[in-house]
Formats: sequence, structure tokens, C-alpha cells
Amino acid sequence: MMKFSLILFAAVFVFAGCSQKSGEGNLKTAEENLKNNKIEEAIADYEGFIKDNPENVKAPEALTKLASIYQSKMLKTIPDSESLERAANIYRQVFDRYPKSTQAPTSLFMSSFILANELRNYNAAEISYKLFLQEYPDHELSNSAHEELNNLGLSPEEILKKKNAPNT
Repeated sequence: MMKFSLILFAAVFVFAGCSQKSGEGNLKTAEENLKNNKIEEAIADYEGFIKDNPENVKAPEALTKLASIYQSKMLKTIPDSESLERAANIYRQVFDRYPKSTQAPTSLFMSSFILANELRNYNAAEISYKLFLQEYPDHELSNSAHEELNNLGLSPEEILKKKNAPNT
């Protein structure tokens, strides 16, 4: 019985190692496809890695790379607005699914930024920026989040006018 348990343990260990390697292969393939401008293939590779390896330490990084593809509007088969919505949602997933990851604060900020400045969804952006400030008050982007909140919905001209106005 002990021998059977040992063999079973070894088989599970080998299988886990193989699936981990295949996941890492997806990431390498995704990077290569992205470098070669094979955007649809890169997206499929990143999505496959995330789906198959949600607990992998590299999953938040894969999500942020996927979000950046959409933020950059690299996939030409969908409208820019849809691409930006996907980017904002994926960045938010990083925070929701991996709040302790090093990518979580910047991803939450980026989601807020896209909502405010690209999609003009000011209500959602305000909620998101406030969440960022609540969760990461001392983060290097917290001053930027305060600025964004103070200028939410204002045009560049209105922001300049506000900054140049005498304090009353």
C-alpha cells in the first residue's frame, strides 16, 4: 500500500510539473507572438495561460500584458471603444483576483484612468479611483489618483484654467 501511495504521489508530481511547464510555454509563445505582431495568437496564448493556471504567480502579469494589448488597441478586428472596455475590465480583474500581487495597484489605477480618460465613464472612474486611494493610500500613484479625481470630467483647457485661477 505504501508503494502504491508513493507511485501515485510521483505520478501527480510529474503531471503537475508537466502542466506547469506547458503553462510557461504558453507565456513564451504569447511573448513571441506579440513580438511578431501576431496579436490574435498572443491573446489566445495569454487567455489560455490564465485559464489553465489561475493560481500561477505569473497570472497577474499575464493579465496585465493582455490588458495592455487591448489598451493599445492592437486587435484591429474590434472597435477601439470595445478594446478599451476590455482593457479596463482586465486591469480590474488583476485587482479583484490578485489583490496582493505587485501588479494590483497599478492595474486598479489603469482601470480607473481608462474609465475616466478614454471611456468617459466618470461615475465608474470616481468609484474606482476612490477604491484605489482607500486600498493604496501611500502608493506612488496616489497623488495622480487625487489629481484625476479633482479634475474628473474637465477638459485640458478647464484644468489649466482651474490651475491658473487665483486662490480665493
